[in-house]
Amino acid sequence: MTPSILQASAPCPCGRANAKGKTVAFGDCCGRYVGHFNDVPAPDAESLMRSRYTAFVLEDVEYLKATWHMSEQPEQLDFDPASKWLGLTVKDAQSTGEDKAEVEFVARYRVAGRAVRLHERSRFVREDGRWYYVDGDQF
Repeated sequence: MTPSILQASAPCPCGRANAKGKTVAFGDCCGRYVGHFNDVPAPDAESLMRSRYTAFVLEDVEYLKATWHMSEQPEQLDFDPASKWLGLTVKDAQSTGEDKAEVEFVARYRVAGRAVRLHERSRFVREDGRWYYVDGDQF
């Protein structure tokens, strides 16, 4: 799936909710960043992390690589066609310095019928006004 296939009015895969508890539309949430890295950078580490989750759901390799810090960027990203992303919960997001932040999250997905939870505290840095994913510790 590519970002252009997801309708702007569809609920954003990252699950961000508005003040009324309703899931924000893709076009008003991660859709502003995914596919538009050069024009519209994510304003903070949590927004970048959410947009990266959405990029994984959409299998958007280009966005994932563009938002991965060059010091840690993998040469290749592979997606398991048997995987189905089920949801994201952000547990904590905090600044750890002027241009550093951490976001703890749980991403749920299913692989060949087996439920998997990815629980990670991710580290981000801001360079030239853009946030980048560096690495993370899994729990």
